[in-house]
Amino acid sequence: MDSQNLNIVILAAGAGTRMHSQTPKVLHELSGKPILQHVIETALKSNPARLIIVYGHGGELVKSTINNICPHVDIIWVKQEEQLGTGHALKEALPNITANGKTLILYGDAPLISPHTLDVMAKQHNNNIIILTAILQDPYGYGRIIRDTHQHISMIVEEKDATSIQKEIREVNSGVYIFPNQMLPEWLNSISNNNAQNEYYLTDVIKIAHTEGVEIQSVTAHHEYEIFGINNKTQLESLERICNHINVGVLLEKGVTIKDKSRVEIRGDVTMGQDCVIDVNCVFEGRVIIGNNVIINAGCILKNVTIKDNVNIKPYSVIEGAVIEDNCQIGPFARIRPETVLQADAHIGNFVEVKKSMVGANSKINHLTYIGDSQIGAHVNVGAGSVTCNYDGTNKHQTIIEDDAFIGSGTMMVAPVTIGTGAIIGAGSVITKNAPADELTLTRARQTTIIGWKKKQR
Repeated sequence: MDSQNLNIVILAAGAGTRMHSQTPKVLHELSGKPILQHVIETALKSNPARLIIVYGHGGELVKSTINNICPHVDIIWVKQEEQLGTGHALKEALPNITANGKTLILYGDAPLISPHTLDVMAKQHNNNIIILTAILQDPYGYGRIIRDTHQHISMIVEEKDATSIQKEIREVNSGVYIFPNQMLPEWLNSISNNNAQNEYYLTDVIKIAHTEGVEIQSVTAHHEYEIFGINNKTQLESLERICNHINVGVLLEKGVTIKDKSRVEIRGDVTMGQDCVIDVNCVFEGRVIIGNNVIINAGCILKNVTIKDNVNIKPYSVIEGAVIEDNCQIGPFARIRPETVLQADAHIGNFVEVKKSMVGANSKINHLTYIGDSQIGAHVNVGAGSVTCNYDGTNKHQTIIEDDAFIGSGTMMVAPVTIGTGAIIGAGSVITKNAPADELTLTRARQTTIIGWKKKQR
């Protein structure tokens, strides 16, 4: 889109009472991020000279949340103290809109409009008004597009003000417009609140402009869901399904094998290489980058991860904020927590948890083990039921296990501690001091049998 003198105003002041939530409507999550964030990201693809957000309900929480999520985005925030309608909201933003150029109106609760649609609208703009419309099978609740005998748009009638004949019209208003800035102040000052809602409708600008002979053109949304807004949890769920359908479809188009597209959840930005397979009931959140020939078995959850080639993630494993190098095997029932790196050919087995640790190449941690705040070298074997005791009740400490070490089952490694290269730790040991390289270290109480004890107790 030509961004020269393009202002984008996002109207996001609604109370969202039908959400029945203390969370402002525009901050409810859709596909893993706030509804308003989707609209902002789409708006930024048009490279606006100014991005203005009119906010109201939720006030500072909306501002602070979005500013934290989008710290490098220059947003002009305008507070609408009283929610008196869309026309009033845009009028509040007028002091921040440039005198020349054009203004695109978007909505903080309508997240699925596409950059392509906005580009088509912009290309048609020539000091006129462009309206995004849609043809709906069920137009209930939307303002209807009224055309004159020459099929020119003459006005928009809201549902509550429409006659029975007008309600039969299936072409509806999305509320997305491009206006010429020079005429906006005059138009906004001319609208009144003489309607069923006692609000200042932005739609009234259309009738005023038509009366003045301003050309009004329409662009029809390619997909009807582009105009859908979210006013309640039912609509939020519906758009969640649409988002997921779109996201899964992108992966299928790129050659990913998905066992059942209705039982995979894509709630973020997922890229996958060739010959990847996703089984049922898997969830992807945040930024997920996956290489080639990766198998993700049933019930896995991946969030903000990078996974290289030839990795096999076995059922019901959870991986978050980690980097998994080539040829690793994970699970089943494994948990890989943030700041973990598994180097090539590492194996993490069932009921193993790894947190903020480096696991070296060809190392194996296969059963019922916790590894936290650790540096584990290459070709290390950690036996079943072992624990790096990293927390002393106040601070976290690091465990270092060097290359080729062997940790016997049931070993407690009380950090800070270092296990030397090639060291062997006997099963059942509690290691509180550094274990030297290439030696056997163990701590084990003498086994004692008390003869006749059972009989005496009886």
